[in-house]
Amino acid sequence: MSKTFLPLLLLTFLSTCVSAQKTLNQRTLESLDTYQQFLSIPNDARIDGQLEPNLVWLEKEFGKRGFTGKRLKNAGIDLLLFTFQAAAVDPETVLFYGHVDGQPVDVSKWILSPPFKPVYGHMTSMADGTTKYDKVASLPANPETTETRLFARASSDAKAPIMLFLVAWDQMIADGKRPNYTVKFIVDPMEEASSPDLPGAVETHREVLAADHLIILDGPVHTTNQPTIVGGARGIATARLTVYGPKLSQHSGHYGNYAPNPALRLAQLLAGMKNEAGRVTIPGYYDGIRIDADTRRLLAGVPDDLPATHARIGFSQPDGVGTNLQEALQYPSLNIRGMQSGWVGSAARTIIPSTAVANLDLRLVKESDGDRLLDLIRSYLEAQGFYIIPEGREPTDEERANHPRLASFAGNTSYGAFRTDLNGPTGKWLQSALRNTFKKDPVLIRTMGGSVPIAPFVTTLDVPAIVLPLVNPDNNQHSPNENILLKNYFSGAETLYGVLVEPIR
Repeated sequence: MSKTFLPLLLLTFLSTCVSAQKTLNQRTLESLDTYQQFLSIPNDARIDGQLEPNLVWLEKEFGKRGFTGKRLKNAGIDLLLFTFQAAAVDPETVLFYGHVDGQPVDVSKWILSPPFKPVYGHMTSMADGTTKYDKVASLPANPETTETRLFARASSDAKAPIMLFLVAWDQMIADGKRPNYTVKFIVDPMEEASSPDLPGAVETHREVLAADHLIILDGPVHTTNQPTIVGGARGIATARLTVYGPKLSQHSGHYGNYAPNPALRLAQLLAGMKNEAGRVTIPGYYDGIRIDADTRRLLAGVPDDLPATHARIGFSQPDGVGTNLQEALQYPSLNIRGMQSGWVGSAARTIIPSTAVANLDLRLVKESDGDRLLDLIRSYLEAQGFYIIPEGREPTDEERANHPRLASFAGNTSYGAFRTDLNGPTGKWLQSALRNTFKKDPVLIRTMGGSVPIAPFVTTLDVPAIVLPLVNPDNNQHSPNENILLKNYFSGAETLYGVLVEPIR
């Protein structure tokens, strides 16, 4: 055998091995069967014992990939923490956050299949405003280029990021690569129930959760369905306002123009909280918020198609809280989420109702404190001449006799907002990872409109946090017929692979 033949033989062997190596696309396609098994496990945290099979599944899957798993005890369902220690000396640590629970289901509203029996299909918006759903008999060739979706509860929110992390991890290992940072993955089992026990758990386990960077795997990408990085999320506070009228509903003929109507008074109160442009008029509500020129450029750079958004939602002119959608999200909101007084429709009665109730939600930004805003609303009510009684009881006869305007008001802050500089170390690292993966700049969103109960991680652990969304914007999250567009399933695996192999410098 000649001396030149052996190197050629070795080269041929190596080339054959390389060509036999699975691509990330192939691995992602093959993972769909496993993903459907994962989606078949019911995951409503409000139902006793339903989360446990999900936790066991995760322990098995992370464990066989070499992660060290640990259950973190708290007042509710255990958190799961998985750790993969980097080989480097004194490495940085990246903490990934995901949640495994899903919203409750109404089986009667699921069209193609029950919520925990995954099925492939299409979703089409019709000209009359309805949505048409069709099953797909079999998975098409190259599903990543089609409009095929996988329908199941939690298919987008939020089992997808966990599954895609595992797919990307497997490809990275097969490619002979390792992160140059220690990886921690925390799984929240009660996110859809607002993670009521999370603050205490983070405080208790702050040492094992300590990290240099926090990546939150949740939420949809920008409406253009491009790779997206989000610097923060708004917090949320809620309140209930009740205005009292007569002890019992009264005949509107006998007492109309005489007995005060609580529904009218409630309407006047609510109308006085905002001007015609939709800006809150309560003094101090927007205190502390400043939007400089650099921030305005960042906000203006988000490729929102506002006319299309208006047409899709169904209105012609937005409120005037900001010059565009992204700017509006930088201010705390004051939203009426529901009202009730008397009866309506065919049940309407000629009465002066005894009470009128409004439920409010306040979306918070980093500069706003939820408890402070609730106090401002209370002060506004008192300034309008209302005597505030404690929530949960009716006014006494003495209170009715001594105070012409009676109301109850109670609220609480569920969790605060957080925001990380997108051009800080964590943001720059993720921008580099996505740019190297997709060969274009990602969409940068300063603050997402929704809220995630992640603030305890950010404040208690004092760690920069970035939201890395993966799923399609039209995924019906929290609703019947939740789905993930397979294009996003494949691009999500690419995104996480790019992050895992991108070194932290």
